[in-house]
Amino acid sequence: MTILLEQISEAIQKGDQNQIKALVLEALEQGQAPAIILNQGLIAGMDVVGAKFQAGEFFIPHMLIAARAMHAALEIIKPRLIAGGIKPVGKAVIGTVKNDHHDIGKNLVAIMLKGKGFEVVDLGIDVPAEKIIAAVTPDVQLVGLSALLSTTLPFMADTVAALKAAGMHDNVKVIVGGGPVTQAFADQVGADGYAQDAAGAAELAMRLISAHP
Repeated sequence: MTILLEQISEAIQKGDQNQIKALVLEALEQGQAPAIILNQGLIAGMDVVGAKFQAGEFFIPHMLIAARAMHAALEIIKPRLIAGGIKPVGKAVIGTVKNDHHDIGKNLVAIMLKGKGFEVVDLGIDVPAEKIIAAVTPDVQLVGLSALLSTTLPFMADTVAALKAAGMHDNVKVIVGGGPVTQAFADQVGADGYAQDAAGAAELAMRLISAHP
């Protein structure tokens, strides 16, 4: 990794929007490929952010400022990625399940998925199963469901069951998470995976997509 790419990674970790814009533009001016900037600079930086979050060294504010810096950089290189035919690593649909209005965990998962190179369709909060199903277009590989209230776990189970009934679960992997969610619950409802935090969810998503391209 070049020094400039290392600086881009570090700027993401610091959440410095002005610096990240300047560094990305400098890398492009030097002829660095947008895909290299994305993977070895931006995503590498978000990977460090995720690891530090899991280790308890970073907290939610760190995640949010890193996400803003990532977004600022993506605004610059995304048109070049599209022009070069570079596609996202995958497409994910996420939402907090019906009757649950909490979104911090879901938002963090969206941040980390984007940081891994996913295109993310965020359906928001209080999302019924039918809205999830309607959003699962043929190019979607992953569905992420969040719940913070134990009283809404049945709606999470209903959504997984609805995806299966609609014949979508063969082509789409479902991951679940949130305060009351456990691995045992994920196994019980037939989800493909469970993650305890946002960084873990992004890593899980990558493993599932890699195993089933």
